[in-house]
Order: sequence, then C-alpha cells, then structure tokens
Amino acid sequence: MATILLVEDDTNIKDLVTFRLEMEGHEVTAVDDGRDALAVAQADPPDLAVLDVMLPGYSGLEICRKLRADASTAEIAIIMLTARGQESDVEAGFDAGADDYVTKPFSPRELARRVEALLARGQH
Repeated sequence: MATILLVEDDTNIKDLVTFRLEMEGHEVTAVDDGRDALAVAQADPPDLAVLDVMLPGYSGLEICRKLRADASTAEIAIIMLTARGQESDVEAGFDAGADDYVTKPFSPRELARRVEALLARGQH
C-alpha cells in the first residue's frame, strides 16, 4: 500500500480516481486546490502524487516544480493527469519534473497500472 495525493478539481474525476486507487489498496488524500495540495505534500509527503494541470491556487505544473525544488518532497513520484494533451503540454509536464503524463479522457484501469509501475520502480 502506498500513500497517494490526488489533486483534481473535477469532483467526478476525483471520486473515480480515489475509488479506483483505494480498490488497489492505496491510501488516497484528495484535494481540489493547488495551495492545499502543496501544504498537504509538505506536511506529510506521499509516495506518489497525481496532479491535474488546471487548478485553482497553483497549477499542477507549479506544484510539480515546487515539490521537486524541496528536498523533503523531491523524491515523490508524480503523474500529471490532464486534458491538456498537445505535445508542448506534455513536454511542459516532463520539464516541470513529472514522471508520467496521462491525458483525459483516460482509463482508470490504465491510470492504476501506471501508478503501480511508478511505485514498483521506487523512483521518479
């Protein structure tokens, strides 16, 4: 079991991803605001974060950069989960420090497999 921070402001997606990851045995903390996400991650760093890009407060890209810049959160595995699927958007996600990039619409099963793959590698 891993601890996962899910940052998603769409309630339906947040509920769906939380349900799927909890079915896989993970402990999920879900928030819908970028500032809250950063505070939660810094207070109790999760094993993995799933970040939407377009969020109130800080964007997912800003959160990613801030997590990578802080020694206490730099090793968190990060998956971007976003509707922004242009090549430049994907590049921006990886440039910010993301380990993986999943575009919406997405398969919850595929997202769960990507989470498991990142956790199994134990790295970012």
